[in-house]
Amino acid sequence: HILLVNMMASLKELCGGLPLSPLPANRGRDPSVPHAPVRTPNLTPEEKRLALQNALRYFPPALHGTLAPEFAQELREYGHIYMYRFCPTLRMRAYPINQYPCETRHAAAIMHMIMNNLDPDVAQFPQELVTYGGNGQVFSNWAQFWLVFHYLSTMSEEQTLVMYSGHPLGLFPSLPSSPRCVITNGMVIPNYSSRENYERMFALGITMYGQMTAGSYCYIGPQGIVHGTMLTVLNAGRRYLGTSDLRGCVFVTSGLGGMSGAQAKAAVIAGCVGVIAEVDEVPLQKRYEQGWLMEVTKDLDNCIQRIRYHTHHTLSSIHHLHDRFIQLIIMGCIHSLSDSHREARRAKMALSLGYHGNVVDLWERLWQEYERTGELLVDLGSDQTSLHNPFSGGYYPVQLNVSQANQLMHTDPLRFRTIVHESLRRQVAAINKLSEEGMFFWDYGNAFLLEAKRAGAEVEKSGGGATEFKYPSYVQHIMGDIFSLGFGPFRWVCTSGNPADLVQTDDIATAVLEEISATVNERVRQQYSDNIHWIREAAKHNMVVGSQARILYSDQRGRVSIALAINKAVADGRVTSPVVISRDHHDVSGTDSPFRETSNIYDGSAFCADMAVQNIIGDAFRGATWVALHNGGGVGWGEVMNGGFGLVLDGSEEAGKRARMMLNWDVSNGVARRCWSGNANAYETIQLTMQNQRELRVTMPYRIQDNHVVDQALRKYN
Repeated sequence: HILLVNMMASLKELCGGLPLSPLPANRGRDPSVPHAPVRTPNLTPEEKRLALQNALRYFPPALHGTLAPEFAQELREYGHIYMYRFCPTLRMRAYPINQYPCETRHAAAIMHMIMNNLDPDVAQFPQELVTYGGNGQVFSNWAQFWLVFHYLSTMSEEQTLVMYSGHPLGLFPSLPSSPRCVITNGMVIPNYSSRENYERMFALGITMYGQMTAGSYCYIGPQGIVHGTMLTVLNAGRRYLGTSDLRGCVFVTSGLGGMSGAQAKAAVIAGCVGVIAEVDEVPLQKRYEQGWLMEVTKDLDNCIQRIRYHTHHTLSSIHHLHDRFIQLIIMGCIHSLSDSHREARRAKMALSLGYHGNVVDLWERLWQEYERTGELLVDLGSDQTSLHNPFSGGYYPVQLNVSQANQLMHTDPLRFRTIVHESLRRQVAAINKLSEEGMFFWDYGNAFLLEAKRAGAEVEKSGGGATEFKYPSYVQHIMGDIFSLGFGPFRWVCTSGNPADLVQTDDIATAVLEEISATVNERVRQQYSDNIHWIREAAKHNMVVGSQARILYSDQRGRVSIALAINKAVADGRVTSPVVISRDHHDVSGTDSPFRETSNIYDGSAFCADMAVQNIIGDAFRGATWVALHNGGGVGWGEVMNGGFGLVLDGSEEAGKRARMMLNWDVSNGVARRCWSGNANAYETIQLTMQNQRELRVTMPYRIQDNHVVDQALRKYN
């Protein structure tokens, strides 16, 4: 009881506004937590003056003499003014909603979500307010954090908090039906939305990169990407290897940070052997201690040995399968020694192996092993380094170790850029060779192929369109059709912080999906089956990091039904506190990204952003508790427009009405757009939706039945 009282008192202090009298002690950077790489904005002297002036305007003039020198030092040493002095001493985590001193529970729910994004167990660089992706900010500095919590603690149901790229513009009068918070991040005029301008504007404190769910306060730890990665690997096996049984299949990739860290757990759940390279020992060790990595090695020889051990039968087992190999070759089911190795690896156990080293070395060694033995040790390949941020810590080139790279990117950015490009060319060269021998590689939407192309690597697709490369993005080949069926990453957070509430909501969601699954076609039923399996297994795999949250992929019908069932459970007390529903921005309607979410849009509109912008506008007036619209996210600044929402289910009839109205729009918008672009799955899906919703009327495309008509017309006028 005493601990609870003290903690609530600390939360009350956190909501009291900026601590100015007295100023908190300047403790500087905490050496016990990881920190963001030094940024190199290359400001002019006048711009440095402007950055300092912009930071000081949060404080009364009497404090400028104290704060100006330390802010100037931060700008000089770290390339940004984070205001470390004002980093709270209270442990950042998602406290139960009833402990926040607020006038409205909707505001308390937003606080719960913000503090989860900054929890050191969740956030990549907590003191720099970075949740994931190397530069996915929650706020730009700690003064903004204090002001936001003060505003949220005092707001009523007739006010809306307006957020400009981390900066709280203020509370403005609004309707009870309006969002309680509206967020925009990185809304830069298109002609000025370059990577160089981003570095400069972020250093000035006037804009920020919110990634996706970092700046919209909806991150739920790596669980979200675990599920998406598991589905991607499963569906990659079905498409490329012709099987859902991935036992013994080897998946090689890189990255174990905030988002990419999910790959290790996803590989095991999917049943394959996941080999994940990571140059930074801190996140690698973190995933090992979590139990997400089963083994870790620094030695390439040992890495190769472990792959072989986990992917081969004993000699007697191979002899037993010999006749089967001959039969399969005759039948045309397998075509090479590599295919037969895959067949021999089926019965092996799943493994997540972390290689502490550079993935370029790993790819090149795998090719050397093939040259030496004729044995292809990898079936599936991808990459999840943060290549939306390649020159500021998102990608570490093979020629340098981590400390050398961190130093060079700050002291000689142009040379570092050249070295990154050389490393990318080497990486692609090894991948190309392995792919020619039967490995299947895809771009994971992290701008790998886009940056490789800019580096001069051989990734061009002969005769390809503007969004196509030598290898497909995972949306083009694997997940795009799932989006077109209306399936995407739906999630919820139990704001009580009670694991029992999460168990209850898991049971509710499972029951809902099982009931719907019996009424849909086989293609949709497969997706339901994958997600029912996921949610049954999720608790066993210890998915929760931070808030009591769950994610699954669901279509429109499933999302609405789950939300209404959870809202009813809150109303009747089976779930003890409100539940926040949300989704990743990486969804059916949430993101316009020509090299990821909309890369399978082929009518020329992949570079248009109407869908994402319309989506958050529509969510806002259909009942969302808060909405966010971002420039950048996933592929990078200037490459993407995306948005998200949070909606509080408090058990009220009004909450159920909002959920039904908003979730129907939130999915149908993207399905309708994909239908208009010519996607057959989306065409069928939106037709069925219109049959079930009388108020929905979508403009349907007529299909070109005779292409000779078009050809003749063009010849006539050429």
